[in-house]
Amino acid sequence: MNPVEIIIKKRDGLELTDEELRFFINSYTAGKIPDYQASALLMAIFIRGLSPKETLTLTRTMLYSGTVIDLSHIPEPKIGKHSTGGVGDKTSLIIGPIALAAGVKVPQISGRGLGHTGGTLDKMESIPGFNTKLEIEEFKKIMKDPGGLIIGQTSNIAPADRLLYSLRDVVGAVPSIPLITASIMSKKLAEGTDGLVLDVKSGSGAFMQSYEDSKKLAESLKGTAEGFGKKCVALITEMSQPLGFKSGNWFEVHESIDILRGEYIEDMCEISFALSGAMIMLGGKAESIEEGVEISRKLVADGSAFDRFLAIIKAQGGDLDTVKYPERYPVSKIRETIYAENSGYVSEINGYEIGMALIELGAGRMKKEDEIDHKSGVYLKAKVGEYYKQGSVIGYIDCDDPDKLESAHKRILGSIKQVEDKTEKPVFIKEVIY
Repeated sequence: MNPVEIIIKKRDGLELTDEELRFFINSYTAGKIPDYQASALLMAIFIRGLSPKETLTLTRTMLYSGTVIDLSHIPEPKIGKHSTGGVGDKTSLIIGPIALAAGVKVPQISGRGLGHTGGTLDKMESIPGFNTKLEIEEFKKIMKDPGGLIIGQTSNIAPADRLLYSLRDVVGAVPSIPLITASIMSKKLAEGTDGLVLDVKSGSGAFMQSYEDSKKLAESLKGTAEGFGKKCVALITEMSQPLGFKSGNWFEVHESIDILRGEYIEDMCEISFALSGAMIMLGGKAESIEEGVEISRKLVADGSAFDRFLAIIKAQGGDLDTVKYPERYPVSKIRETIYAENSGYVSEINGYEIGMALIELGAGRMKKEDEIDHKSGVYLKAKVGEYYKQGSVIGYIDCDDPDKLESAHKRILGSIKQVEDKTEKPVFIKEVIY
């Protein structure tokens, strides 16, 4: 087969055969097709889309480009979770320990920052010593005890996705429903889970900014999961403003620690508890999501969830003192205060702009090879629906490089809109799809 002909066929909006997709993806994974041709196909798919049949074939090809983990030796229910990504989205760090404390095993194969959104692996690697690069035998051992973990793709897990994932990020082919579906499912189906909870973000800080597109993505993901025989629940959740107050790698770990120790941050907690509640329900430990939410609250309140978080950190080589005493973490050289430019109620915070400001600060990547500054980040206490007077403190920015601050500061202020009339808070859980 000729890769150019396959690119042209998809460029012209025609459906690719199973054989064509398998040939192209497998050849690229084997190094026989260069990045520039893979980039061309990705962009053609981004523009023209894929049919459900093509999406299923792409997912299957990416999944079986590597190893599918067998966790049948573990009798407890194994429930995975995936978020489509957002700004300040630290739910994976919170809900895994909660579900684990409820008796559900939680394998998590996570990713790095993609586009304007942060990556769970980058966040966890801000903890000194934390190892996200475990091979499959180590994966299986930790899944038995303590029963949960957060790792990246190994060389054996969906290698086709690992290559395409980083390429999508730098060629502008991220917000594509079929590409997102295949990428997520090729990893999630490799985890050896019995079921999956999907957190599909919707709003300016998400890849799918409209509710309609978010629902299409949720249905695509859920349909693909069920096509492989997995139980699945999808939640469409709020992402029009950063989740919580802290955005940036260590910033988000620190806030997750605070929440697991009992601090209540409304948007972050309501979404996290709904997700962990769904995991607990799918794992057979609750009759409904609502019952799972109540169990989640109790497990945070009695310290069980934080204990499980510490167990995960220890199992993956992370420094426990860093997690127990987060106030000792190294800080950036510069802290710049953010003041409200006007008086009024916050009517909008553009999550995309906050995400791009974080990239400029070094908390994300502009190129595949960029190094992450784990200390840099944004604390933004402003929330939609709240009132601030001109000149009042609404947050701060941490960064080592003064040259990066001006543009990031301008983006952050430009993302916040204030009006005279009181505005309503957003709905955090927009829809649950069973």
